[in-house]
Amino acid sequence: MLFRQLEYFVALARERHFARAAQACYVSQPALSEAIRKLERELEVPLVRRGRSFEGLTPEGERLVLWARRILADRDALEHEVTALRTGLTGELRIGVIPAASGTVALLTDPFCTEHPLVRVRLETSLRSPDIVERIRRFELDAGIVYLQGIDTCELTITPLYEERHVLLAGTELLAGRSETISWADAMEMPMCLLHKGMHGRQLIDDALATRGLTATPQLDSDSVVAMVAHAGTGRWACVVPQPWLHTLRPPAGVRVLRLDDPPVTAQIVLLTQAGEPGSVLTRALTATARAAGIDDALRRTPTPGSD
Repeated sequence: MLFRQLEYFVALARERHFARAAQACYVSQPALSEAIRKLERELEVPLVRRGRSFEGLTPEGERLVLWARRILADRDALEHEVTALRTGLTGELRIGVIPAASGTVALLTDPFCTEHPLVRVRLETSLRSPDIVERIRRFELDAGIVYLQGIDTCELTITPLYEERHVLLAGTELLAGRSETISWADAMEMPMCLLHKGMHGRQLIDDALATRGLTATPQLDSDSVVAMVAHAGTGRWACVVPQPWLHTLRPPAGVRVLRLDDPPVTAQIVLLTQAGEPGSVLTRALTATARAAGIDDALRRTPTPGSD
């Protein structure tokens, strides 16, 4: 069995098409097909269902492709470890990031890249937490920044990053006479712009409202925090956003930020990596940076209440 055969097998499972898999591996389609057939003969099980074209993996193939991904990931980790011993960390680190953390991920990746300038970092910032977890388990991502709530973290290493807390943004005229906090009941009386239903941040808001017997009926909803903040900047809208966004996305002029209490809406943001030993030298370095970066402290220092 050769690593090349496993690479071709994994590529075919990913692309679901012989020609595209061959192109991704920079080989001819006959060469890829023959390598996979040889792998099947060596393992003595069918891996691919074939007709006139690719028809999917066999049940055996579906199980064994997980092992193939794991073997290739361990090979890459070994190569990175050896290179690190010789010259320092190199290679590519693939990180999945939920949209809610796309405004704060630089607090992790900037110090990491500063410490390890030869490592390339690739961010994917439009993924949901369950999708990130699945892709880490499939060795398609090295790490993920996700919401901790409601996901299965079995066999994954959890490194806390920060606590997300939602706040209200609105123009000063809408908030005339208000102090630094506002209740959910009072907030929902304003012309409101919220995240789309189904997004995790919106679910947190809806759950908080439900505890008070309230329901959100925004005239405007969006999948973009930037768009919501822009509407608040007109002075005619209020919006609820995660406070960490304000670390990089400052409120427009004439907009105040109020804490939402009774109850506060919080969520834990964490870094996930594979838990296997010895593991990847790159993810170990990323985890060390996460522990030393003090991201939660940095975000708590971000001024929010009462800012004009």
